[in-house]
Amino acid sequence: MHRTSGIVLHPTSLPGPYGIGDLGPGAYRFVDFLAASGQGLWQMLPLGPTGYGDSPYQCLSAFAGNPLLISPDLLADDGWLAAGDLDSPAFPVDRVAFGPVRRWKGDLLGRAYDRFRTRAGAAERDAFAAFCRAQAHWLDAYVLYAGIKVAHDRRPWTEWPPGLALRDPAALAAWGEAHAEGLERERFRQFLFARQWRRLRAYAHERGVRLVGDIPIFVAHDSSEVWSHPDWFYLDGRGVPTVVAGVPPDYFSATGQRWGNPLYRWDRLAQEGYSFWVERLRHTLDLVDLVRIDHFRGFDAYWEIPGDEKTAVRGRWVPGPGRDLFQALHQALGEDLPLIAEDLGVVTEDVEALRDDLELPGMAILQFAFESTANGFGRSQYLPHNHQRRLVVYTGTHDNNTVPGWWAAAEESVRDHVRRYLDTDGTEVHWDLIRAALASVADTALFPLQDALGLGADACMNRPGTMEGNWTWRLREGGLTAELAARLRELSDLYGRLPHQVG
Repeated sequence: MHRTSGIVLHPTSLPGPYGIGDLGPGAYRFVDFLAASGQGLWQMLPLGPTGYGDSPYQCLSAFAGNPLLISPDLLADDGWLAAGDLDSPAFPVDRVAFGPVRRWKGDLLGRAYDRFRTRAGAAERDAFAAFCRAQAHWLDAYVLYAGIKVAHDRRPWTEWPPGLALRDPAALAAWGEAHAEGLERERFRQFLFARQWRRLRAYAHERGVRLVGDIPIFVAHDSSEVWSHPDWFYLDGRGVPTVVAGVPPDYFSATGQRWGNPLYRWDRLAQEGYSFWVERLRHTLDLVDLVRIDHFRGFDAYWEIPGDEKTAVRGRWVPGPGRDLFQALHQALGEDLPLIAEDLGVVTEDVEALRDDLELPGMAILQFAFESTANGFGRSQYLPHNHQRRLVVYTGTHDNNTVPGWWAAAEESVRDHVRRYLDTDGTEVHWDLIRAALASVADTALFPLQDALGLGADACMNRPGTMEGNWTWRLREGGLTAELAARLRELSDLYGRLPHQVG
């Protein structure tokens, strides 16, 4: 990949009048901003429908798109909504209120389906039917799962009646027949998401912007995949995980992180040729151009926590599928897979060997670089003078504080290190770290939009180990100025990162 840079921003954080960022005008304006600022990449978080806690890393499906991202404005342009349908409640402008937005947009999408059903021409109906046929391998199970979930007040599938929870064929057939129209509505939502996404991606490509997606290594327990394929996971007879995923105590938490995802039975996935992972990656690469694999370290070994433990302190490292999985992916999808290995946390020599054997770029976080001083200043692998070309350097990620927030909370020894290393007084420390990332020899440099805007800790996207207030940050209208674009473009030009420019 040529030398390039870009911005991390989840679509839900885009500005707009409907309580949540979407794939409409705000997304197109952001692509224009990226192009104007000389950025060739737009990185986002997982795009699936979110469940409890609204985390994009706990999606209800590994394949479905989030219906909350569907643009009402584009639905009106296509004739599926009337102008009066766009009158929305007074949503907050700087935070996503997921509950109210979900209720309002659910009603809106229902009206769009009603108009489609009564007014669509032959071409639109054929396109919808073709989508349903092409995506049936995941769509049929998902719409059934989603429909049953809504009918049971969005409760987890383990709390449904046993016949539905444990997938009794007669019970599922009867439920599906009785709710056929509701299932078709759910299919239509996925059709709308896919159509709007394809248009946005094409627009980005026309302007030299490529999209970077994100695949969490694990899937949520309350998801279509776990419900429809319980044999792939370590579950008891009621569907409850016997062991769950997480990480031991680390930088982010003294008690570790108990994610709660069920763990794969990798031996069973291997017997099926890792078909789930093959189709998952194939589907994601139909949406984006590069894919960040979250928690890459788990492919070498993962932290197994007993299901009844409340924290991640007690657990053990268990070998993952390693090269075997990636050989199957390469055989099915090609040798040159555009992947980024999220190799943060406890990284062993075996993890590094797996990453390097697969010739995948890892990640370097500049905030971590200046905090890793236990062995002396200048020795952290994340510091720019230790970078290599096959690397993606970040000022921070969605799990970090913003750079100004980090600076405000940093110990004086860390600040001193930054000031001396970057020859700065720290008054614009966010620009100092952006410049350092762009100047790095690493082929790819990325930074959250919050860092380019110089926002404080209240603009964090996620605070690991906490359950409230995450994933809600939104950009206010007017934040993407011509002055900001010009400053970014000058730096990208200076350090040879303009799109399509070969360094």
